[in-house]
Amino acid sequence: MSSAMELSRESLETIGTFVRGNLAAWLQEIEQPSRRDWELQLTERIVRVEEELKAQRELMQQGFAAMDKRFSTVQWTIGVGFTLITVLVSVYNFVR
Repeated sequence: MSSAMELSRESLETIGTFVRGNLAAWLQEIEQPSRRDWELQLTERIVRVEEELKAQRELMQQGFAAMDKRFSTVQWTIGVGFTLITVLVSVYNFVR
C-alpha cells in the first residue's frame, strides 16, 4: 500500500496558485544579506586579496635580491679563482 497521496489536476493547480501567490512574501521572510552588505563583503575580500598580492610581491623582490647577491658572490669567487690560477701559472712558468 502506497503512502503517497494522489492529487487531481485541479488540486495541483490550486496548490500552484497558492504557492505563486505567497512565494514573494516567503522569500522576503528569509534573511538575505542586503545589497549593501554584499558589496561591503566583496570590497573587504578585494582588499584582502590586494594586501596578499602586495605581500607576495615583496617576498619575490626579497628572493630576487638574495639571488642577485648570491650570483655576485659566485662571480667574484670565480674571478678570484681565475686570477689565482693565472698568477700561479705565471709564477710556475717564471720559476721553471
